Amino acid sequence: MKGKISTLGAAAVLAALLPAHAFGAENAPGSPATGFRDQPLVSSIYTADPSAHVFGGKIYVYPSHDIPTPIPDDDLGNQYAMRDYRVLRMDRIGGKVTIGPVALDVKNVPWASQQMWAPDAAYRNGTYYLYFPARDKARDKNGLGTFRIGVATSKSPMGPFKAEPKSIAGSYSMDPAVFTDTDGKSYMYFGGIWGGQLQRWASGKFDPNGSDTDLGKDDQPALSGKVVRMGADMKSFAEKPRDAVILDENGKPVLTGDHERRFFEASWMFKRGGKYYYSYSTGDTHFLNYAIGDNPYGPFKYTGHILKPVQGWTTHHSIIQANGKWWLFYADTQLSNRNHLRNVKVTELTFNADGTIQTIDPLQAR
Repeated sequence: MKGKISTLGAAAVLAALLPAHAFGAENAPGSPATGFRDQPLVSSIYTADPSAHVFGGKIYVYPSHDIPTPIPDDDLGNQYAMRDYRVLRMDRIGGKVTIGPVALDVKNVPWASQQMWAPDAAYRNGTYYLYFPARDKARDKNGLGTFRIGVATSKSPMGPFKAEPKSIAGSYSMDPAVFTDTDGKSYMYFGGIWGGQLQRWASGKFDPNGSDTDLGKDDQPALSGKVVRMGADMKSFAEKPRDAVILDENGKPVLTGDHERRFFEASWMFKRGGKYYYSYSTGDTHFLNYAIGDNPYGPFKYTGHILKPVQGWTTHHSIIQANGKWWLFYADTQLSNRNHLRNVKVTELTFNADGTIQTIDPLQAR
């Protein structure tokens, strides 16, 4: 989800502990960061939520395309009013970045009404697949549509992509991320609480009048992101989505009240050394975390922070191996100091000998 600081008690406590700039310009006026580890990949457009992939030896980044809006910040993320996608391409990290033309516009998605949020992409048998969340044309108590996940295809990684006429059957919520394992099977990880509506699906059926934040049961297991194996056509689910459960050091599910470790949004999966690294954002505490499992479905044991809070509210990322190194793509608000106008960055990811990841401080200049 994308949003502002909640008025929930736990978030208020955390606000006192975190640096002011972690919450962005609207929530901490006059408190931009004084140093940045990395610089934006592009500055002529605003980009966020970067899903990076290596296709044909080149690096392609599929980000959200942020646009200016007068809508104030809220817990539903209405200020994130994106309506199309632009793909970024580079031959290598640190090289020239090419911004592609519009790859897909919401006006060309028959089932969607608004908010083209964080996408992802995949490749199979000569076709590129763009996965994206958007609100459908139904209306809930807030006058907004229900989030679904759609798919569009192209013969080029830059697009343009043609959307399927309907969203993926059985899909809901947001933040799709598609991982293809070494055996060729592909899995989608998805979901987000608050504006991502995952809490409204807790019963297995959508509740249009459900909570706008979480279920408020701090002593109960947190809502899990979802994982589902994709069909052979890469346009459908081959099964019912399952919970991607995150376990604590005692082998118990992380609790709702554990805001520094529980899942909020922005799933990403990669495989290294035979282990499955499930990474995600904690939302209102602004960390990128990771948990490690033995198979694509989990459960995943919480392991640590990948990235400390950036300047800005949201943290959404991807991790790839390219040019013989591992890289973390993320975004902050360096260019605008506005929560909904972000810029994508990349930094090297370092692993310890035991497979753990060294935590990165995005506000520590190099």
